[in-house]
Order: sequence, then structure tokens, then C-alpha cells
Amino acid sequence: MAERIGLDTITLHSPPQIVAWAAVGGAQEAAGLLKGKLSRVFDDESLGQDSWEKAEALLQQTAAQSALSKAGLDAKELDLHLAGDLLGQCSASMFSSRILGIPFAGLYGACSTMGLSLALAAVALESGAVRNALASTSSHFCAAEKQFRQPLEYGGQRPPSAQWTATAAGACVLRRGDEKYPVITTLCFGRVADLGVKDANNMGAAMAPAAANTIGSFMRDTRSSPADYDIILTGDLGGIGSTLLHSLLLRDWGISLGEKHMDCGNMLYPVDGENEVNAGASGCGCSAAVLCGHILPQLERGELGKVLFVATGALLSGVSPLQGETIPSIAHAVLIESTKKQ
Repeated sequence: MAERIGLDTITLHSPPQIVAWAAVGGAQEAAGLLKGKLSRVFDDESLGQDSWEKAEALLQQTAAQSALSKAGLDAKELDLHLAGDLLGQCSASMFSSRILGIPFAGLYGACSTMGLSLALAAVALESGAVRNALASTSSHFCAAEKQFRQPLEYGGQRPPSAQWTATAAGACVLRRGDEKYPVITTLCFGRVADLGVKDANNMGAAMAPAAANTIGSFMRDTRSSPADYDIILTGDLGGIGSTLLHSLLLRDWGISLGEKHMDCGNMLYPVDGENEVNAGASGCGCSAAVLCGHILPQLERGELGKVLFVATGALLSGVSPLQGETIPSIAHAVLIESTKKQ
């Protein structure tokens, strides 16, 4: 049975396995860190669809079907699909799940959705009520710009603090079973934090306080320090948010992340000062693709032992910034451990 430790953290006594995973993305996402690591690359961002929203639904569907294929499972063998995205009413996930035909629970955690879906799937598996679960999420640059900022046709200039929403998706299949796959051993559902940021082009700053609170809470509850992990992986704070995270953790928690910290928003695209991504990558698909395409294979091979995955999300809607509201944030932590001896 799961056990709560400290105020916010849950440890699992029968850790579920992540038995298969897949990441898919566009040509830009396949050009950097994930080169050769994506299950499928789409050169045309429309994916042959007549809207960006339909393209994103197909993106997530493709990632989910790829993960299922790797797991050797048919969709009808799954008990639960936990998924969400950035679109209104989680429509990309909903239309994807409509095709898959799996019992579906739609989630809204913004860019924290990969962490949220993994954490909830792990708890469901630990309870015994679920045998096989699928956790997935996606984002699409064009769909996100259309909903949260301006349609691309507007041609607005992007400020230096802006991040580039990844056109990507990730999916994981989880189940209880043998011990040859990476396992989720501990998790922490975050609390909503608000730094007072109102600028929808400065997501990194908006999300940093939630990441700091969740990491601090996790380490307090588990009585651990950054030295106990191979990587503390946030997603997706980008350059500005990552710098702020380090400052907030040191000021409020006395924790220095040092070189243990890596951020998916800084990793996905090469940041050379001459590209369009400005402060880095963002979007649900950013951390999902980095986790599924880059991190989980290393955990499976035993090249990494413990990765604290802290997915971050900015909880704004398409209208809340226009109403003068601030941008609250959330971060959920999942400790993923290799079962291979280090």
C-alpha cells in the first residue's frame, strides 16, 4: 500500500513499472537532443490534417499507439488512459482517446501533465484497481500560439522571455510486474503557487515558484538532498525560469541544486542565441518527449539510477490574462529509479 511521508509526499511499496514509452515530434524537435530517439518524426506540422488541433490529436495518438506496440499490448488490454494537453477541454487527448477506445480520465495540469499523469497512474496501480495504464500528453506550437497568444498570421514579435511550444507528444505504459523496467517509487503532488506574473510570454518565471516548492517539499519529506539523485529534471522552465528556480530554492529552502539540475526547456532545442526559441522550449510535449526519448532509455540501461522528474505547468486559460489575472503555477514530482544495478 502507498504511504504518506511528511506533509506532501507519497511512497509506493509496490512500485509500478514503466514498461514502454514513446516520443514523437516535428522536424525541429528531431534536430537536437532527440535526434534519432523519436519513434516518429513529422516533417509537416499539419500532420496532413486541416487544423492545428486535429494535428495535435494525431500527434498524441501516434505516441500512445507506439508505446502500446512496444509494450506488446492492445488498447483493449488497458484499464485506464490518463492524459491531458493545453487545448480547451483537453481536446487533443479526448479525440486521441476516442480512437484508442480506452477508459479515459482527462487531466489539466498544463505543462505539468506528464508528471501528473504518471503520478496518478502510479497511485491507481498501487491500489490494485488498475492493472495496465497509459499516461500521455502532447502540445503543438501552432495550436498553443493560436489559443494563448496570437495566431501565427498576426506576425507578432516574440520577446526574449518567450519560449517555443514543442510540437511533440510522449506516452508511457505502466503496470505492476517484474523488475527489469524503471519504476516509480515516490511522488509528490504539488501545491498551486503564484509569483504574480501576468505576462503570457514569461512562463518560466511564472512556473519557477511551483518547482521550488515541490522540490523543497519532496526533499524535506524524504530527508534527501540533491546529492541523492543523478538528475533533478524540471520541465519546462527554460533559461529564465531555471535561474529563478535556483535562487528561490536557495533563499526559501537552503537547497543548492548545483549541477544536478537539468531542465527540459533548456535541453530540447539547441540554445545558440541565433534561433527562434528565445528562452527555450515549453509545452506539455517538451518534458514528455525529453523524458520518453532521452531519460527513460538511460534508466532502462542503468546509465542513470535515480531521476527526480518535476514537471511544471502554468495554469492560465485563454482568457484569464486578458481579465488581469496572474498566472498561477503547479509542479508535480515523480521519482523514477532504475532496476539495474549501478
